[in-house]
Amino acid sequence: MAFGIASGVRPEQGIVTAIVGGLIVSVLGGSRVQIAGPAGAFVALLYAIAEKHGVANLLIATIMAGVLLFAMGAFKLGTLVRFIPVSIVIGFTNGIAVIIGLQQVKDFLGLSIDKMPSNFFSQLGAIADSIGSVNWTAAAIGVASILVIVVWPVSYKPNAGRMKRIAAKLPSTVIVLAASAAVVSLFGLPVETIGSRFGQLPSGLPMPAMPAFNWETAQNLVGPTIAIALLGAIESLLCARVADGLIEDRHDPNQELMAQGVANFVAPFFGGIAVTGTIARTVTNVRTGGRTPVAGIVHALALFLVILAAAPLASKIPLAALAAILVWVAWNMGDWREFLRLKHFSMIYRATLLSTFLLTVVFDLVVAVEVGLVLSSLFFIYRMSSLTKIEPIDLPAGVARLADGRRVAAYRLFGSFFFGSVTKLENLLDPKGAMPDVLVLEMHQVINMDTTGLDALESLHAMLVKRGSRLVVVDPNEQPLGLFRRSGFLETLGHGNVYESMQEILDDLLAPAPDEAPAGNLGFL
Repeated sequence: MAFGIASGVRPEQGIVTAIVGGLIVSVLGGSRVQIAGPAGAFVALLYAIAEKHGVANLLIATIMAGVLLFAMGAFKLGTLVRFIPVSIVIGFTNGIAVIIGLQQVKDFLGLSIDKMPSNFFSQLGAIADSIGSVNWTAAAIGVASILVIVVWPVSYKPNAGRMKRIAAKLPSTVIVLAASAAVVSLFGLPVETIGSRFGQLPSGLPMPAMPAFNWETAQNLVGPTIAIALLGAIESLLCARVADGLIEDRHDPNQELMAQGVANFVAPFFGGIAVTGTIARTVTNVRTGGRTPVAGIVHALALFLVILAAAPLASKIPLAALAAILVWVAWNMGDWREFLRLKHFSMIYRATLLSTFLLTVVFDLVVAVEVGLVLSSLFFIYRMSSLTKIEPIDLPAGVARLADGRRVAAYRLFGSFFFGSVTKLENLLDPKGAMPDVLVLEMHQVINMDTTGLDALESLHAMLVKRGSRLVVVDPNEQPLGLFRRSGFLETLGHGNVYESMQEILDDLLAPAPDEAPAGNLGFL
C-alpha cells in the first residue's frame, strides 16, 4: 500500500501488483526464491510519470515495458544488464532513496499540501511554504513508528526469552501499521488516514480491464517505457544475484526477464503498477526457509486472503505511519557508506557516481542513467586509450642500418587500437620528416583492432609505400589478423610482409638480398 501511494496511485493498486505480479514471477521466473511486486526503486519514476501523463498512461507504459522486458529475455539480453557499472547503480539507487524520503515529508509531518510535485526543487519549495502547517499528532505518530521499527528485534540469541523470540518473527512494519491504526481509532486522533484520503479499500481483485489506449499517446510514452523496463531489469536481476548467493544457486537471467515481462504486461489490466524483484522480501523469504517457487505462490495467495479479510481495517491506517515505513525503506535502500568511501576510488568512479546521484535527484532517472552511461563509456575509452602503448624496439647496429644502407625502425604495439587510441598509431611517423626504409610493427600484444585502427594502419602503409618504404607486421593475434583478411589489407600489405616472429624478420633483413621479394612466413596465416 505504501509503495502504491508513494507512486501516485491508490493503495490497493500496490497490493494488486504484489499479488498478480508476484504470482506470475514465482511461477515463470528464472530464480527459485525471488519475491516480486512493487518496489521502492520505482517510486520516484512512477510518481513522475503519473503526474506528467496520468495514471492511465502509467499503466499503458507499464504494459509496453512488459513487452520490452519479454523481448529482452527472448533475445538472450539478460547478461547485458550486468554491463551497467556499479557506480551508476549505486548513484541512481541513492538518488531514488533521497526522492522517496523527501516525498514522505508531507504525510510524515501532516503538512497541508494538496499534491506533492515531482520536481526536486518544487518539492523543497512546497515543503518550505507549508512548514507552518505541521500536524504535531501526525508527526508524533511518524516519529513513534520510526522508533518502533528501529528498536523492534529482528533476531534473537538461543537463550532469548519466549516473547523476544515471538517478536522477532513478527515484521516491525506490520506492528507499526496495526498499532498506529488501533491508536488512531481508539482515541479519534485528528490525522489523515487511508480511508479519509482514498475511501474504503475494495475486498478482492478488480475485474481485468484494458486501460484507455491510443497510438498518439503511446508515442509520448517511449521514454517512460524504456525507463520502467531498464529499471525493472536491473532491479530484478540484482535481486536474483543476491538470492543466488543466499541459496548457492544460479538463476536464468533471460527466463527471469521474460517472467518480469509477462508480470508487467498482465498486472496493469488489474490496475497494478510496475513489477520487479524486491531484495528485502526475497531475503526474508530465504531466511524463513523458502527454497522453491511455492513460497512466492503462497506469498501472493496470503496477500489475497489478507485483502479479503482485512481491507476494511486498512482504512484506519494513518498516512504518517506509512510515510515512516517508506522513510525507513529509503534509508535502507541507499548505500550511504559508499559516499564516505569515495576518496579511496578513482576520479572516474567518483564523477560517475556523483553525477548519476545528483541527476537522479534533480532531474529524473532516465537522464541520470543516460548521462552515467555516456560518462562511463567516455572514461572507459580514455582508460583503454591510456593503456594502449607503442614502444620502440632497440635493434642491433647491424640491423638498424643495413649493409645496403637501408634504415630499419621497429616498434612494439600493446593494447587495443580502436577509435579512441588510433592517434598513437597516426603519430608514429612524421610525414614531414625522414622515413625508415623498413618499418616493423610487432603486434603480438595487440588484443583488439577495430576498423578505425585498421584505417590508420592502412594510411601508415600507404604513406610508407609512397616514399618507397616497406611496412612489416610481426605476429598479429587472431582478431587483428582476421580483420586484415576480411578487409583485404592482407593482400594489399603482401604476405611477404607478415612474419611469425621478430627473429624471422631480422634473419630476412640480414640475409643476402634475393632476386625476389621475401616470402615471409605464411604458415600461421
